[in-house]
Amino acid sequence: MSDYLNLSELILNEINTTLNGTNQQEIKVFENEIIAANRIFFAGAGRTSLMIRSFAMRLMQLGLKVHVIGETTTPSITENDLLIIGSGSGGTESLCVMAQKAKKIGAKIGLITIYPESVIGRLSDFRIVIPTTTSKVVSDERKSVQPGGSTFEQSLLILCEVLVISISNRLKIDDWNKEIMLRHANLE
Repeated sequence: MSDYLNLSELILNEINTTLNGTNQQEIKVFENEIIAANRIFFAGAGRTSLMIRSFAMRLMQLGLKVHVIGETTTPSITENDLLIIGSGSGGTESLCVMAQKAKKIGAKIGLITIYPESVIGRLSDFRIVIPTTTSKVVSDERKSVQPGGSTFEQSLLILCEVLVISISNRLKIDDWNKEIMLRHANLE
C-alpha cells in the first residue's frame, strides 16, 4: 500500500507543479474567448480527445453552444466560431489539417498544448501552455514519473474544470450544479 501512496503523491505533486507553471494571463484570454464565441468546436486525438470532450460536455451543460468534431451532428464551422484544440505535441497530423481549414475559413483557434511553437501553435490565435512533457517529444528539462502524455492529459482535465467553474461564475450561474443537471444526459 505504501507504493500506491508514494506513487499517488508523486503524481499529484507533478500535476500540482505543472498547473502552477501555467500562465494565468493565457488562461484569462482563453476564458474570454470562450465566453465571446458564437459556437465552440472541440478537437483532440487519443486520450487528449477524452479530456477535450469532457470540457465540451461541461460547457454545453452551462448552456454554451458546443460541438465535438467527428460527431455526425457537428455542423460546418464559420468565421464567427471558435475551434479549441487539445494537443500535447501541437503537431498531430489530423488536428493540423483541422486547424488549417478553420484558419482558412476565418474561425478563431485556441490551443491547449505543451509546445506553443508547434504547427498548430503557430496557427492558433491564442493558447494555454501546460509546461510538461510527452513521450512523443522528449525533453531533458521536463521529466515525468508517468508514461506517455499522462501528466498533460490529467493537467488538461483539471485546467478545463477550473475554466468551467470560472466561466460559470462569470455567467452569473448561482448554482452551477443545478444548471449542469438541467442539461445532463437523461437517456443513459
